[in-house]
Amino acid sequence: MEERYIRNLGALTEKECALLRTKTVFVAGCGGLGGYLIEMLLRLGVGTIRAADGDSFEASNLNRQLLSSPSALGQPKAEAAAARAALVNPDVRFVSVPEFVTEENAAELIRGCDAVLDALDNIGARRILARACASENIPLIHGAICGWSAQAAVILPGDDLIDRIYPDGSRLSSKTSLSFTPPFCAALQTALCTRLLAGRPLESGRLYMADLLDMEMETIF
Repeated sequence: MEERYIRNLGALTEKECALLRTKTVFVAGCGGLGGYLIEMLLRLGVGTIRAADGDSFEASNLNRQLLSSPSALGQPKAEAAAARAALVNPDVRFVSVPEFVTEENAAELIRGCDAVLDALDNIGARRILARACASENIPLIHGAICGWSAQAAVILPGDDLIDRIYPDGSRLSSKTSLSFTPPFCAALQTALCTRLLAGRPLESGRLYMADLLDMEMETIF
């Protein structure tokens, strides 16, 4: 076993670590959540990561986005993600796509993946991604943040959890975000994704919600 993954042992078996090296994960978004998701997957040892984002860095990203820096302002986020991947773990096959997730490209972007991670910041794109995952029969690991709050869930094909979280007419009340909320949420999503990829049991359709201000966590649905 490669030395860089040796500290995974105990929490994961050697067989599970080897299994992760065969998996392909798609990350929708390379911003606040996406940057941390990519970092964690790279260090975990997932074999192939595909990530898409059509946005570029701006100054308002600097308070929370791992891939952003003053020198990266104006740089495409997908490009920064590819550079980070090459730096952190060149053994991982990393494919960056400088595009937003849309109705037209969603199915093609995720096709052939073992899991899809939601790092999006709007409801419409999340619905598109969820429909594509259902169509391609791929599990979706949802994540979202706002201020002190974070939420995550595994959504298996056929589960309508996204529609229950965001019923018709739903709107995001705020896009406020603190530096520590994205990595917390990304950790939840990556833990769920790891269990899924390793073949460990987990429940679909359960929404895990954390309030980091009052240090409370609950599971609903």
